[in-house]
Formats: sequence, C-alpha cells, structure tokens
Amino acid sequence: MSPLDLLKASPVMPVIVIQDPDTAPELAQALVDGGIRTLEITLRSTAALTAIRRIRDQVPEALVGVGTVRDPQQLDAAIQAGACFGVSPGCTEALALAASQAGIPFLPGVSTASEALRAAELGFTVQKLFPAEAVGGVALLKAWYGPLPDLSFCPTGGIHAGNAANYLALPNVGCVGGSWLTPASAIAARQWEQITQLARQACSL
Repeated sequence: MSPLDLLKASPVMPVIVIQDPDTAPELAQALVDGGIRTLEITLRSTAALTAIRRIRDQVPEALVGVGTVRDPQQLDAAIQAGACFGVSPGCTEALALAASQAGIPFLPGVSTASEALRAAELGFTVQKLFPAEAVGGVALLKAWYGPLPDLSFCPTGGIHAGNAANYLALPNVGCVGGSWLTPASAIAARQWEQITQLARQACSL
C-alpha cells in the first residue's frame, strides 16, 4: 500500500485515543461497518499498542495505524504491534530515516512550506498538515497547491463535520483526520451504532 492509497481508502481518518483496550475491536468494527477503514490509534495513552494489536487480530478489514509518533523507537514498537501505517505531528531527521526504512506508509507532520519541502526531499510527498486550522487551513492548502502541486496532504487539527468537506474539495487533499467520529463518551458507553452512523455520514462527504 502506498501513502496515496492510504489517503484514498477513506475520506476521514479517525484520530483515536484508546483508554480501555477491550473497547478497541468493537470500536474498529463500528467504524468499518460505517465505511471507514483507516484508523489512527494515537500514542496518547498506555493502551495504544495493545489496542493496535487487538484490532489487527480481530478486525482484519481495518487498516490500523499509529499516530503521534515522535521517535524511531515508538514507530518500531507500533509496527511490532501490527500498525500498517504511521503518522507524526512533526518530522526529525532520525524519525524520517526510520520511517523510510520501515516499509509502511508514513505521513510526517508539517506546518510550513519549508517543512513540506524538507519532508519531500526526504522522500515523503504525502504529508500531514498539522495543526491544520491553526496554521491556515483551507486557505493555506490552496496557496500551496500552485508551487507544490506534487504534494498531497491529510490535514488534521481543528477539522470537524462542519468544515471537512471544504478540505476534501481541494485537489491536494486526499483525506482529513479528525476525532469527531469517535467521541470519548460514546466509546465509554459502548454506543457503537452512534459511531457507525457518524462514520456513514463521514463517508458521504
């Protein structure tokens, strides 16, 4: 799977924080049932790696990846757990080297044109714009398309059901990332049908 294939798999990539790994397979299945296959499990909780492993083993139709990757060690641990792609809030030389050798799609985080150019020099032409809304959002991506038409983005940060379609309409956006598909309250209450419905709505974007 190429990075572009990853972006095309679902219009929205849920940015997911798992607190209880027992909920992970059911959450993943609820999203898949709604048409969302790419799931970014962030390293913002101690349950993340266990959640990745359980989704990989129990929901094979899901494309489960790891988010909030900050160093090569975290990336390696996530791959060992079964992550099939990685996402980072930024990009260092060490992380870029590890990602280029990992054999899985990797979206480095960028927020300026210089960062986007440097990531492209390192071999990453598919990138994560983060934090999207805070750094200019749709207007920034429109401005970048002229001088950087060969780069594609998954913007994340401040994106929700109300503005996602504006991003998805841009020629240099393959998908968007957001947390609105997986409300913490719905996960805690195991309200899987609600999450499936949110996924269906996201697919209609």
